[in-house]
Amino acid sequence: MAPAQRCPLCRQTFFCGRGHVYSRKHQRQLKEALERLLPQVEAARKAIRAAQVERYVPEHERCCWCLCCGCEVREHLSHGNLTVLYGGLLEHLASPEHKKATNKFWWENKAEVQMKEKFLVTPQDYVRFKKSMVKGLDSYEEKEDEVIKEMAAQIREVEQSRQEVVRSVLEPQAVPDPEEGSSAPRSWKGMNSQVASSSQQPSNLDLPAAPELDWMEIGPSLTFIGHQDIPGVGNIHSGATPPWMIQDEYIGGNQEIGPSYEEFLKEKEKQKLKKLPPDRVGANFDHSSRTSAGWLPSFGRVWNNGRRWQSRHQFKTEAAAMKQSHTEKS
Repeated sequence: MAPAQRCPLCRQTFFCGRGHVYSRKHQRQLKEALERLLPQVEAARKAIRAAQVERYVPEHERCCWCLCCGCEVREHLSHGNLTVLYGGLLEHLASPEHKKATNKFWWENKAEVQMKEKFLVTPQDYVRFKKSMVKGLDSYEEKEDEVIKEMAAQIREVEQSRQEVVRSVLEPQAVPDPEEGSSAPRSWKGMNSQVASSSQQPSNLDLPAAPELDWMEIGPSLTFIGHQDIPGVGNIHSGATPPWMIQDEYIGGNQEIGPSYEEFLKEKEKQKLKKLPPDRVGANFDHSSRTSAGWLPSFGRVWNNGRRWQSRHQFKTEAAAMKQSHTEKS
């Protein structure tokens, strides 16, 4: 009888020797396993002619299982913030260790010889992939430069529009000339200088004095209701100190705020008692009542060791001895 062997594809133990690899079940499992790996290998072989370079993302750390070598292989090749798609898988497929493991796997499992070339990458193809990878890096840098230029142009446009808005706000407004009656624009600086010079020169015109308004005068459309200021109390508009600036006046310097420490402990004990069951023994005991020394029962007492009935007998013997001593004294 042939020794027991374990098939990793079928995941079972067989005793038929080499005849198991020719069975239908084993060939079906082998074909399904190779077809699951084939799409990734074909996508990697397409990258030989045109390598794709992208910005690094955490999804590029994904690994795939190499059926021939029995180990995990990184699918992409990352360096810094750049990733070459399928670079890690192509590097593994072109290694001599993978070629040796593939030949052994095909020999042990009797797979189709035509499919073996699909899972191998020749050194010439890997050199061609390196050249396309260099071209991909150059094209990626060109695209990044174009993106940077576009962003710079947008930033310049936004800055220019912002400066135009600021300039339009800071430009002086057009003021009509009161002497000529024309609408010619004049600057605020010129108007201010003219006003300053006219104020320094003596005026030859006798302008009528402005009439003084009598606020107590009652007009036909206005009604005076009197001043609304509260006597003795000012406000911030009249120059008084704001309420939030007034210092609080305490009645006593050593006045305590809140309960004392003893009251706090009592309240804490009350809160503990509230958590206990209300129907417990002694919950309704009146602690204010006065009790004499003979309130204990005559059949026993508090004991620290032994059984309670022993303390009862001891209590009786001590009571008898005490009674006998009283009779002897009398």
